[in-house]
Amino acid sequence: MASKQVLITDKVHPILIDGLKSMGYHVNYDTSVDNEKLEKIIDQYEGIVINSKIIMNKMRIDMGQGLKFIGRLGSGLEIIDVAYAEGKGIAVCNSPEGNRNAVAEHELGMLLALLNNIVRADREVRNFSWNREKNRGRELSGQTIGIIGLGHTGTSFVEKLSSWNVKILAYDKYRKDYPSTLDFVEKTNLDTLIKNADILSLHLPLTDETRYLVERSFLEQCKPGVIISNTSRGQVVDTESLVWALQSGRVGGACLDVFENEKPDTLTQAEKALYTQLYEMENVVLSPHIAGWTRESLEGIASVLLEKIKGRIIG
Repeated sequence: MASKQVLITDKVHPILIDGLKSMGYHVNYDTSVDNEKLEKIIDQYEGIVINSKIIMNKMRIDMGQGLKFIGRLGSGLEIIDVAYAEGKGIAVCNSPEGNRNAVAEHELGMLLALLNNIVRADREVRNFSWNREKNRGRELSGQTIGIIGLGHTGTSFVEKLSSWNVKILAYDKYRKDYPSTLDFVEKTNLDTLIKNADILSLHLPLTDETRYLVERSFLEQCKPGVIISNTSRGQVVDTESLVWALQSGRVGGACLDVFENEKPDTLTQAEKALYTQLYEMENVVLSPHIAGWTRESLEGIASVLLEKIKGRIIG
C-alpha cells in the first residue's frame, strides 16, 4: 500500500475526505472497520479518523507504528489514550465546536417537550384522547437552571437561554474566566448549584472525576423535584440511582440523550429490567444519542476536524 494513507472508520461529510486528499493523502473510507479488523491493518496508516466504536488504547496505538494523527469526530476523547498517543508524537484532534449548536438545540427541545408533556400529549391525540388539563405544562421562564460543565456545548446551551428569563448557575472546575458574553451566568460552587437548580444540565466529558458523578448521594442533595438533563456521556449518571430518584419523586423528570449502555443487544438481564423501568416512565424524554446528530453538524464536525489536522500536521 502506498504511503500517506488515512483510514476513516465512520460516516463523515465529503469535505473531510476531499480535504485530506488535497493534503496528499490516499483516503480509505471504510465504515465496516471495527476494533478487531483495525488491529490487522492499522500499521498501514499515517492517520485514522474515528468515532465512538473504535477504542484507541495503548495496544492499538502501538500497533499503528506509522501513525502521525488520530482524528476524533465530535468531542469525547475517553476513547483515546491521549497522553500516550501524544507522548509518542501522534497528534490527537477532536471537533466539539462542530456540533455544539446541535446539542444545545436538541437539549432545549427535550426540555420543552418534557415541561409541556408534548410526547405524552402527542401519543394521546393519535389515540383520539383529548386530555387538556392532564397535560397542563410548565414554562421554562422563571426556572433556575444549573449548568455543570461550561465548555463548548454548555456555553452554547446557556447562550440560547440568555433571553428566556431564566436564572443560570454554572459550575466548571477547570474554567476560571468567563467571557463578557456570559455575564448573565452566575458562577457558583457545585454544592450551591445542586441545591438551587430546578433543572440540572450536564455538559461533561467522561473522566475518572465525572464517571457516576450523579449517583444517589448526589441526587439526595438536589432540590426536590429537580429535572436532570444529560446530553454529555451516559456514565456520568448512575442509572439505578436515577430510576430510584424518579420513582421516589426526588427527581421530577429527566431528559436523556445518552445512557450507560447504548447497545441494546448487549444488555444484561439486570440492565434490561432497569431500562424497562426507566422507559415506562412518563416523566422522561429519551433519544438515542442524537443530540449532536444533524445534517449541519455532520459538515461542521468534518470541517473543524480538517482544519485541526491541517494545523497539527502542516502548521
